[in-house]
Amino acid sequence: MSKPLLSKHKQKEIALQRIKILFQQAEEVFPKNKTLANRYISLARKVAMKVHASIPQELKRKMCKHCYRYLTPGVNSRIRTRAGKVIISCLECKKFARIPIKTKA
Repeated sequence: MSKPLLSKHKQKEIALQRIKILFQQAEEVFPKNKTLANRYISLARKVAMKVHASIPQELKRKMCKHCYRYLTPGVNSRIRTRAGKVIISCLECKKFARIPIKTKA
């Protein structure tokens, strides 16, 4: 079995750059073509899974964890706060994610 051309660390760096680019493209194209934006998100997930890299937290919040669609507040998602949590509702699949609000201790 041959050695990979790049180290795992370098592969993850390149994957992270590509994930960020795909999310930027999804944001730009979303008003015109929602299916293409969702395709960019699925490609970003595939890139992350291929090299076992995690998608950054600020980008994770922009995609639905259930149907993997690009979320835009007011268009296809709803964001509310309730009982110390941020609730992000996907209006496409009717599911939601609860994210706890961290308090300063």
